[in-house]
Amino acid sequence: MARWLLNSCVLLLLAVSSLQARLILPQSLDVDGIQLETKGAEALHYASVSPRVDDNSEGNYRLPNTTAPEAYDVELWTNVHSGLREFNGTVKIDLQVLEETKEIRLHYRQTWNFTAEIISRDLAQPVVIPLTFTNESTREFLTFTPEDTALSFAANTNWTLTINYTGILRTDMGGFYYSSYTDDDGTVHYLATTQFESTNARHAFPCYDEPARRATFNITIHHDSSYTAVSNMPVNETKSSSGVTAFQTTPKMSTYLIAFIVSDFESTTGELNGLRQRVFSRKGKQDQQEWALWSGLVVEASLAGYFGVPFALPKLDQAGIPDFSAGAMENWGLATYREQYMWWNKENSTINLKTSISNIIGHEYAHMWFGDLVSVKWWTYLWLKEGFATLFSYESNDIAFPEWDTYQIYHVQDYNSALLNDALTSAVPMTHYVQTPSEISNRYNTFSYAKPASVLYMFKNAWSDKVFRSGLNKYLTKNQFTSCDEWDLFASFQEAANENNLVLPTSVDNIFSSWSHQAGYPLVTVTRNYDTGAITLKQERYLADKDSGNSATWYTPINFATASNPDYRNTSASHYLLNVTETTITDVQVSSDGWLLINKQQAFYIRTLYDEQNYLLLADVLNSEPWLIHHRNRAQLLYDAYIFVTTSRLSHRILFNLLAYLKNEDAYAPWSNANTILTVFDRYLRGDDSYYNFRTFVQRQIEPVFDKIGVNEIPGEHYLNNYLRIITVSLSCQVGYVDCYTRSEKKLSEYLFNGVAIEPTLRTQAYCAGLRSPSAEIYSRVKSDLLSSTDATDRSLFITSLGCSGKADQLAEFLSLSLDTANGLSYSERTSLLNSAYSRSEDGLTASLLFLETNWEAYAKLSETVKPLDLALRGIATYVVSEKQKTRLNALVEEVKSKEPSYLADNLETVIDSRIQANFDWLDVHRDPTFTWIEDHLAEKGSGAMTMPLATILISALALLLSHLF
Repeated sequence: MARWLLNSCVLLLLAVSSLQARLILPQSLDVDGIQLETKGAEALHYASVSPRVDDNSEGNYRLPNTTAPEAYDVELWTNVHSGLREFNGTVKIDLQVLEETKEIRLHYRQTWNFTAEIISRDLAQPVVIPLTFTNESTREFLTFTPEDTALSFAANTNWTLTINYTGILRTDMGGFYYSSYTDDDGTVHYLATTQFESTNARHAFPCYDEPARRATFNITIHHDSSYTAVSNMPVNETKSSSGVTAFQTTPKMSTYLIAFIVSDFESTTGELNGLRQRVFSRKGKQDQQEWALWSGLVVEASLAGYFGVPFALPKLDQAGIPDFSAGAMENWGLATYREQYMWWNKENSTINLKTSISNIIGHEYAHMWFGDLVSVKWWTYLWLKEGFATLFSYESNDIAFPEWDTYQIYHVQDYNSALLNDALTSAVPMTHYVQTPSEISNRYNTFSYAKPASVLYMFKNAWSDKVFRSGLNKYLTKNQFTSCDEWDLFASFQEAANENNLVLPTSVDNIFSSWSHQAGYPLVTVTRNYDTGAITLKQERYLADKDSGNSATWYTPINFATASNPDYRNTSASHYLLNVTETTITDVQVSSDGWLLINKQQAFYIRTLYDEQNYLLLADVLNSEPWLIHHRNRAQLLYDAYIFVTTSRLSHRILFNLLAYLKNEDAYAPWSNANTILTVFDRYLRGDDSYYNFRTFVQRQIEPVFDKIGVNEIPGEHYLNNYLRIITVSLSCQVGYVDCYTRSEKKLSEYLFNGVAIEPTLRTQAYCAGLRSPSAEIYSRVKSDLLSSTDATDRSLFITSLGCSGKADQLAEFLSLSLDTANGLSYSERTSLLNSAYSRSEDGLTASLLFLETNWEAYAKLSETVKPLDLALRGIATYVVSEKQKTRLNALVEEVKSKEPSYLADNLETVIDSRIQANFDWLDVHRDPTFTWIEDHLAEKGSGAMTMPLATILISALALLLSHLF
């Protein structure tokens, strides 16, 4: 399944632990960058799951090992075309009895009206044996026993069990469920579809609903003749007729990978290397299916070529579903997605969405090998499929679209996400036993997706791609159509290492299990002896709380780049920390005045903390010759330094010495991490009298790259410049870079008044940046567009963008729209206006306070049930970073409390005090060292530092002059 993947997910994760950093989060830059695969509860629930012994003892949720399925024949009847939800089913299961038993136990969910019988497949003239059943709803067991209680089923016998039943299409997007869409004419079209992972196949038909219980499947569906049905396999034409679709027999597979869709969908077809692929979605969207089809064709070819194992089925389909909570699902031969992850066109869709579609397809298609061809023995090893799928979502795209440099995206998204989540004391190992359906659902988190992807990528580099690739080929070839655990994978890697003469310090079992069986990852502390050249490496588990003691160690691969050898091509491990806390290395050639860098291309899953002298040497080379440091190492140097500052492991001086090189940077990954850092600092410092100095520093760093790539897409530019431009436009305008204001306002004006199209990728940034300091004409036009638009997406864009203005009169006019109940704004829209302002800038926060000081009673009366005033005050408190703001907010709360306390919740003051104090605690730690360094830096550069009042006067005057000129 595709995982949570947001372009700004790093910022979300940073907020998880107050020990790591108390942050005010910047706005998301990329709503199209979302990639979801949520087959269970949210990731933060994992802390409640405790490991258990992996057994089949009486009283647990696992099926007994007395019988095993060999083949299913599933027949379903549905009238979903007319909106009816009830369905009928018959399932025939060929099974083998492994141990003598009096009962046959299966899984079921929300089905009823069971009748069942069983017949021997060993006898020439068998007799049908009627069965009775009992069901247990908690563990979802459906147990059949002969009506003749004297009968039992002998070991090593073969039977066919037939069950008739009734069910209802669910409405929660799980199991066999009901969906619909409305076409352009307002007609509602119904459909039935499936989402079985991880324990929902049992809703469509009683079955052995565990991943290792593989069997073959024959699927037949009865439906209205105006509809079609698709499933994992091609249609069996000889057994199908009008209104009856039968499918060819599947290979042995897990129940959760079965899928079928009954609908009036339309499709687009293509073929590459003899494999037919189709993309299905609602009627009228065929013109937007082309990119998903093309991506599917080239991604499948990339994966098959890399693994050296062909796709195992005769066809491969994709389908976009209107209602689909899982995000994406790797049903073998029929991958399903939220429909918005299947549609793309050049005129209206962003580059980010284009990338995300290919990445999601890469994830789901990788599952066709890891999870489908070879499944996991139990959900304990969920990472064994999700980790590979996450890694190969990038690797497949890197093969298919090498010009994208997609591993920069991996670095700032999944890699950083894993490092942040795995630094919490609540983190769990990759291999972690679960048993109940809810426990299984909670395993769909960082420790099954991003972390194992990062660990696998580490060994892909540490052992060489040749060994890694050979190991995967052996694993897939040897274990196809079966279920495995991690030891099967390790054995294949070991065999590949031996064949390729790769000398490892110990067995693959020992090396890899040190990463899969314990939570966390190493903090490698580097201390150099500048006299002897010796390098001391110390490892301990990195935790956000640096005072949490631990003794964890790993078999940690290490490699080096140095000033005399800045070669990053060979990322294999030259050394290992051998599961010990400390080691000294003397065979790396590095001069006393030369820099040292560990972890070439940031390929290994570690954080690295250097001694201060080495950091200064790295800062020097970044400022003079940044190309000598690989761009992904540049990105991580910044981010690690930031994390170390927030956890009191490193000085602010080192962090800002590193950040000062950004004026020479034009790569996406470093700027993405820098944007995270600088945006957080900006949000805390913007209420300070010395804020202008911070703005000046950031403007100087971003000015060269902003001037280079501008506010318009450039034909033939690097693919990731589309991502970089989102950052540079947003950050430049955020810190008041006047050229960003004027160029963005001009771009927006040309669109609004002359019809010059804005590139879809830049639409959000063009509006917000263009409205930072706009003319009255532009602001009024966008406000008018908001009130006249009927498109929910456009209205949301207009609201968030109008709040970007830094002009008090425009903000006052904007916020007043929340009180005009006749202007057509919905309740949720009108109560979002304040957030659009106070979350954007100090000007917006000041305007919000002024608006509520005058209109708090009218605002409170917008609803009599949800206390809108209370919610607004809580939101504002999150952004209060100065005593002046605090005084005004507290005075407002006191006034409301004294006059109309019913408008406020009882705990409001406690919440406000807590949020403001968290902000002030951050400032107590970070404000003074930040401004001290910046003021010294500006003085050193010859510009001197400015005070806020003078700075405000100058920049306001200049912006006003330019707004009249343009």
